[in-house]
Amino acid sequence: MMFSPKIDLSDKEVVGRLIESCVRGNQKSQKLLYQEFYGKMLTVCVRYADNREEAKDILHDAYIKVFSNLINFENKGSLEGWIRRIVVNTAIDYVRKKREIYSDYLIENNADEDKMMPLDELEETKYKELKAEIILKLMQKLSPAYRAVFNLFVIENYSHNEIAAELNINVGTSKSNLAKAKMKLKELFDKYLEEKD
Repeated sequence: MMFSPKIDLSDKEVVGRLIESCVRGNQKSQKLLYQEFYGKMLTVCVRYADNREEAKDILHDAYIKVFSNLINFENKGSLEGWIRRIVVNTAIDYVRKKREIYSDYLIENNADEDKMMPLDELEETKYKELKAEIILKLMQKLSPAYRAVFNLFVIENYSHNEIAAELNINVGTSKSNLAKAKMKLKELFDKYLEEKD
């Protein structure tokens, strides 16, 4: 994919003109907007998907929503933040649909808090050597429910109440899935590091 030169999206006038052009259906402007955020938004989608092809499908669906709703962007906040929110919500919709298929992954009971790993344990020194692509690959091995809660809590900074509302689960399930996701990731990280040595 060939990318155009970067445009200054910190300039509200530039953003306003780009959006107007996109809303009018100018394909060059739409392509420019698409390419401007493609890499960052694909990275967001990869965290929710089972593989890169699914991530591209999520991103494609998200961009359809972006272009359908671009007329509603008021150019008051960050365009990137607005697009990212649509991408995350599209990924959440994907997780909801997947959850219906893989409902056995959902844990409806509260986890045994005494057996759960502390939140900061994933930041141990031995894990810091893991490259981002390895971490993403290992995260894709989590069940859709665990991966969604982990992403929303750790990366998107959602509260457990917000996660529960977004995923239509209870707060206890969100906490349980987060703790279990962290335990599973720790196992995956340890296994990867052992095999690497």
